[in-house]
Amino acid sequence: MKKHNFSAGPCILPQEVLQKAAAAVLNFNDESLSLIEISHRSKSFVTVMETARSLALELLGLENKGYQALFLHGGASLEFLMVAYNLLNKKAAYLNTGTWSDNAIKEAKAFGEVLEVGSSKDQGFNYIPKGYSIPEDVDYFHCTSNNTIVGTQMKSFPESNVSLICDMSSDIFSRQLDFGKFDLIYAGAQKNMGPAGTTLVIVKEEILGKVTRHIPTMLNYQAHIAKESMANTPAVFAVYVSMLNLQWLKDIGGISFIEEVNNKKAALLYAEIDRNPLFKGIVAKEDRSTMNATFNLTDPALAAPFDALWKVAGINGLNGHRSVGGYRASMYNALPLHSVQVLVDVMQALENEQV
Repeated sequence: MKKHNFSAGPCILPQEVLQKAAAAVLNFNDESLSLIEISHRSKSFVTVMETARSLALELLGLENKGYQALFLHGGASLEFLMVAYNLLNKKAAYLNTGTWSDNAIKEAKAFGEVLEVGSSKDQGFNYIPKGYSIPEDVDYFHCTSNNTIVGTQMKSFPESNVSLICDMSSDIFSRQLDFGKFDLIYAGAQKNMGPAGTTLVIVKEEILGKVTRHIPTMLNYQAHIAKESMANTPAVFAVYVSMLNLQWLKDIGGISFIEEVNNKKAALLYAEIDRNPLFKGIVAKEDRSTMNATFNLTDPALAAPFDALWKVAGINGLNGHRSVGGYRASMYNALPLHSVQVLVDVMQALENEQV
């Protein structure tokens, strides 16, 4: 039985994507060579890279609009550094909504003044700050669209004349946004796009080349654009599987289609959390993430029977992050609605046992 995979990352992937990837590891493009042993300079893989980059821009509606798509190394954590290296001249504004934005702020402070225009740290990051303002004299404003650990999500983004930079690692391609309002988007693949090992960067070229410092080649977005994501050997397998996953998303109807599915999954689970007296949500209701639903038991003594029930049901990855505890159901694009129903059934079964 295929398990119901609620893991926060590496993420669940569609079965057809996994099957094609597995076949390619043995024999890629009927070339009698494995995907992971072919030259990254070969025509076959260059086509993969070009297709992956093109699909990313197409799905986001950013084709022919001055943007470049890059597949880089280092995860979103390296982008915390690269964003500041490439864009921070004097001062930048950051919204602090969780561990990852907190880390991004720490990296940026090495390059200039950082203004923390809003923070939810005072309540364990269980809400999204509201009513903050962005100074007009900053080089850019940085935010994190979805907070995987605690389970909050930005439902709207501020209007500003400064460059808008967003870490979308855990909800990219999951909902329709006006992506053209962002000047740079980055996302580690392993949350909602592919396997660990590559990071997608979508950047508007016109914002680059304005800092006065020297940028080392491998940290320079312009260098990676010039080399078409081939400045060094790319993560061949991760890029290929990401390409397959982006093609799968396009084939089923794109972001607008998957957003409807994701909303149904989130509505089903949150309705049960709110209805069932044995469970309670962790974050403010208006800021609940459609990707990562976090919740606790109202009676900690029920942890053992609940854990036993969901494990028997074939559910995987439900434990909350070690810094938060409780439970976290990550409902990325490839997770079927049926898996969420299985979890809801388990929650109701626990309730029935207590009657």
